[in-house]
Amino acid sequence: MADAPTHARPATVGKHPCPECGADLQWNAARQALGCPYCGTIVPTPATQPATANGAASSVAGADSGASAGVVEQDLLAALREPASGRGWGQARREVQCQSCHAISVFVDGKVARRCDFCGSPSIIEHAALNDAITPQSLLPFRISESQIRDLLRNWYGSRWFAPNRLKSAALTDTLGGVYLPYWTFDAKASARWQAEAGHYYFETESYRDSNGNTQTRQVRHTRWVPAAGSLQHFFDDELVPGTAGVHPKLLRQVEPFPTLTDLKAYSPEFVRGWTVERYQIDLRQAEKLNQQAMQQEMQALCGREVPGDTYRNLQVDARYDGRTFKHILVPVWLVSYTYGSRSFQIVANGYTGAIAGEQPYSWIKITLTVLLVLALIVLFAMASK
Repeated sequence: MADAPTHARPATVGKHPCPECGADLQWNAARQALGCPYCGTIVPTPATQPATANGAASSVAGADSGASAGVVEQDLLAALREPASGRGWGQARREVQCQSCHAISVFVDGKVARRCDFCGSPSIIEHAALNDAITPQSLLPFRISESQIRDLLRNWYGSRWFAPNRLKSAALTDTLGGVYLPYWTFDAKASARWQAEAGHYYFETESYRDSNGNTQTRQVRHTRWVPAAGSLQHFFDDELVPGTAGVHPKLLRQVEPFPTLTDLKAYSPEFVRGWTVERYQIDLRQAEKLNQQAMQQEMQALCGREVPGDTYRNLQVDARYDGRTFKHILVPVWLVSYTYGSRSFQIVANGYTGAIAGEQPYSWIKITLTVLLVLALIVLFAMASK
């Protein structure tokens, strides 16, 4: 996928044929260009030029007519009232849904996988490709190649000291797959007025009697409470909300951030050729509510830091969010899904930065032996110190 092996010339010609052998070209993460997975031919494409953050036009070859508009922040309130038509996927697509984890995978003008990329289940069925009102307008292309991510995975496996010895054979890296995940980004201009009771510490000397009946003195801390109020303004820029149902949220948070502020590119089918794309299952309305909650928590914390003194209580924040905009984007991850015993586990790597996070089973034999060893060392140290 990301590295170009050498195979025999294919008998069929793809829709985006290799100029040398006629096979379908795919996005090559290592070369940052379209590549042939059979003969290794690399074909440069203008789709690699950056999308403009201010919404200026960005020409993208191979996409449909809407793909030349660059990355534009869309009005959130207007979209919630009546979602505007997206630019489309730019190519014919097929969708399948996993009957185990319920993730919906989109395959743009390419072969459909036989197993779910997210949980490994073979129970996948055809899913009606809906005419989505909101389709991706920008993405981060894969930058970390398959060979690079396999090296990172070997290091990760090697650092799992309390994992069973059979982990490496159970979590075979040939289950590794590259997936584009759906994300929402949100912008907003926030203003807030706050009020609270500010606490100022002061100390007084107090006398007390110790256990022998002697009089002693000590410094005792007290708090003086005074009313306080203020206001602040803050700009939320590209706040991320995952739209995925296939990858475990706690793992995603560990491999974030994705550099959406600087490295987004306008969507073009070339970037997703040969890769699985997950269709969002957290829609815009759900994502907006999650973003609202996250902004409110952040404003609460920001206002808390504005309160003078040493501590505070009864903080009340009246926040307002204006000029709210959003984008629907795709971000790259490498994903390993494996089963150990009766449980399923995932390992996720950021396809742009290489950050990795994973789940693992634990060997209770190793843990027990380690605890016994530590206890034995404590006993020996105690005996030697006598």
